[in-house]
Amino acid sequence: MLDAAARKLIDPPLNAVGRRVAGLGVGADAVTLAGLALGLFAAAMIASGQPLWALAPLLASRIADGLDGAVARASRKTDFGGYLDIACDFLFYGAVPLAFVLLDPAANGVAGAFLLTAFYFNGTSFLGYAILAEKHGIATSAQGVKSLYFSNGLLEGTETILFFVLLCLLPGAFAPLAWVFGALCFATAALRLLAARTVFSATEDHP
Repeated sequence: MLDAAARKLIDPPLNAVGRRVAGLGVGADAVTLAGLALGLFAAAMIASGQPLWALAPLLASRIADGLDGAVARASRKTDFGGYLDIACDFLFYGAVPLAFVLLDPAANGVAGAFLLTAFYFNGTSFLGYAILAEKHGIATSAQGVKSLYFSNGLLEGTETILFFVLLCLLPGAFAPLAWVFGALCFATAALRLLAARTVFSATEDHP
């Protein structure tokens, strides 16, 4: 819900830095993998009992996640780069809840499983929508130029990052926060399914 507005704020400085990074000969895929490494390091810190200290690598990983696209735009965009980016994003998004489960399995296990199930469902609805949008020739640049069609929703990347920051600041509240955020993820996916039924059914011929 907040991604389109956030892009207007962060894209100009990211594009400027991206041109500099590309000028140094650093590829977008390398930035993507560096962002993933930082994100997984943040998850490892959370699991080891240092959620507050994990904020620095976690936020750095998300900066890298935005920077890789800027580097690609300044050098060369590839389909594989977009594919690698979304795959790394999903791994990061799963690693953080898992880290909180590992931090306190008894208190966080059930809520963490619910949250990961919600992420799984939401991610599937997102990728499925992108596939159908490509099939029907539908495009959008509302959230920046992307390799995949980014459908909007109640919860997007910006909300998820803010949620992870809140978890690191309030690790003892993981369970109630996970239940609420997971429920909103289910709502996001359900609304996306309804939107897909309306959008894609309208473009098909019915007997």
